[in-house]
Amino acid sequence: MDLTALLLFAGVYFAAVSSPGPGLAAVVARGLGQGLVAAPAFVAGFVVGDLIWFTVAGTGLAVLAKSFEALFLGIKYAGCAYLIYMAWKIWTAPVKAEEVAAAAGKIRSWPSFLGSLSLTLGNPKVIVFFLSIMPLVIEPKAITPLAFAEMAVVIVLVITPVMAAALVLANRTRRVFTSETALRRINRGTATVMAGAAAVIATRG
Repeated sequence: MDLTALLLFAGVYFAAVSSPGPGLAAVVARGLGQGLVAAPAFVAGFVVGDLIWFTVAGTGLAVLAKSFEALFLGIKYAGCAYLIYMAWKIWTAPVKAEEVAAAAGKIRSWPSFLGSLSLTLGNPKVIVFFLSIMPLVIEPKAITPLAFAEMAVVIVLVITPVMAAALVLANRTRRVFTSETALRRINRGTATVMAGAAAVIATRG
């Protein structure tokens, strides 16, 4: 693919990933509420989810995806259910530092990965980007196998550090606060953000 076109795609994609939305809100809330436990798996779910939608758009499977609308609708609500579950866990999390660490240590990688994956597959922002915005930046007919691979690499190189940085910054913010009152407020604030993200995804087509 022409370097200029690839850089244009990278810039537009970076802007989309970095802009506020349910996915980024969930990442920040996760970092504030549970730190970096199982963070690689959580980030990987977003990466794989974006690659799946990129594959759907880049290989002309968008029409086929519409035929399985019920399946993607189920995936979307599964992602919403995960966010609500995480919101409840964070809202009811212990507020003493040592108890927070113990609770965070119980988080497993696979549920974290599947949660962020289902969230991404049902996120209207991601769907709109790959099925509506990306074709305006890159002509679908111009996506050769080599161009497809190059764009996939760009996706991984862009979304991974963005999501990881958001998690790290949110975790550092949480570590600044040590009082039980501050931790409780952070937990309830981030739980509200997660529940709000679930509401946005559930109500938008």
